[in-house]
Amino acid sequence: MSPISVVGVIAAYFSLLVYISFKTSKGANNESFFIGNKNSPWYLVAFGMIGTSLSGVTFISVPGWVQSSQFSYMQMVLGYLFGYSVIALVLLPLYYKLNLTSIYTYLEKRLGFWSYKTGAFYFLLSRLVGASFRLYLVANVLQLAVFDAWNIPYWLTVAITILLIWVYTFKGGIKTIVWTDSLQTFFMLLAVGITIYSINSQLNFDFNSMVDSIKSSEYSKVFFFDDWRADTYFWKQFLGGVFISIVMTGLDQDMMQKNLSCRNIREAQKNMFSFSLVLVFVNLFFLCLGALLFIYSNANGIEIPSQTDDLYPLLAIQGYLGPLVSIFFILGLIAAAYSSADSALTALTTSVCIDFLSLENKPEPIQTRIRRQVHIIMSVLLFVTILIFNVINNDSVISSLFKAAGYTYGPLLGMFAFGLYVKRKVNDKLVPLICFVSPFVTYILNEFSIQLFNGYKFGFEIILLNGFLAFMGLLLISKKEKIIVF
Repeated sequence: MSPISVVGVIAAYFSLLVYISFKTSKGANNESFFIGNKNSPWYLVAFGMIGTSLSGVTFISVPGWVQSSQFSYMQMVLGYLFGYSVIALVLLPLYYKLNLTSIYTYLEKRLGFWSYKTGAFYFLLSRLVGASFRLYLVANVLQLAVFDAWNIPYWLTVAITILLIWVYTFKGGIKTIVWTDSLQTFFMLLAVGITIYSINSQLNFDFNSMVDSIKSSEYSKVFFFDDWRADTYFWKQFLGGVFISIVMTGLDQDMMQKNLSCRNIREAQKNMFSFSLVLVFVNLFFLCLGALLFIYSNANGIEIPSQTDDLYPLLAIQGYLGPLVSIFFILGLIAAAYSSADSALTALTTSVCIDFLSLENKPEPIQTRIRRQVHIIMSVLLFVTILIFNVINNDSVISSLFKAAGYTYGPLLGMFAFGLYVKRKVNDKLVPLICFVSPFVTYILNEFSIQLFNGYKFGFEIILLNGFLAFMGLLLISKKEKIIVF
């Protein structure tokens, strides 16, 4: 696919997004930007959240991950189901009861000022890193498909990538994103469906032979119970999935901002339950794509890249699967990456404005001016973080994302768990220290786990250890006192 063709596809796609932004942001104000005037249809939110949850990481990295981890990722996905139920039945009622715009204001009500600021800081760090990982993927593919041929430097590719997000989110915020994310989810799933169809056509597979080929391949093992010390051990992945879903969705301003834009708690819960069920099948869909990519490559003597994240882009962009797949791969990748990154940018802006600048206490014209300035600053921070990650990354992006989540979301897990279930008052001034020490100790234990724990190697359940250490630290600096547990 020629660079000019890629640019044409991207231009047409973003013209559509800008049009949607123009239509949905008419009469938008700060309430529209932050919580969509609490008028978002739940089914639209649910469908859009699929794309936000999966992102470009799933689009490229989950299929590429199949070679090294087979279908073990489904063990985490099953854990997600349980975690999303906790969000729907425990966290969403709390957030709606307190009528929150930023979910971290709960920490101030329950634990105190410094706890609140610490929780908001860890969200900013977590989401900044996560969004950067996701945008890093799409920037790499655009560099490969378009900008290398034109000798355009990588930093400019990243800048263009972020500028495109800013253009269609700066005015309408979450009110616009609910609609654009639904469109982007559709394009992402359509791209995967067309790719699978193309592979099956070239390999002369019908549906039954495709299923049989995947089942009989070396890639399709789902459950791993044999070695409790391995990263892929079932209970490690399942429990990791439970708590990763709780923290990366339920304790994440980005994901909860969409839920809080629903009309009421019942609609928000319908959104969460329907979203979680569909997500199981969608993740299986992506893993099947991964297996088919490797089966296709082996059948045609195509060399597997050392970075398996590059396999899907290689086959799609270089024309192995036909021009239609090339077009929809670009569309799907952009849709996947931007459906996550646009809401992340909005959530980062919301958190800074509400949690650190107390924007709600300022006059409306000043609120709008500050919000737009913060939106630009957050865009610049994303730009810098992506460039840093491009220098240091040498691992599968999805693996890197979940590892980072284990360290940055762990303190949030500990704080919310303590606030919800322990009727004690903490020494609020010491909370930042506890939330700094717990990830540090977690990192040390992880680095030396094989020596310390008889060969045990932490996987994504590292977030449990981090959250537990933060929880115990809060318990140590707490005392009995009559309090209200929300």
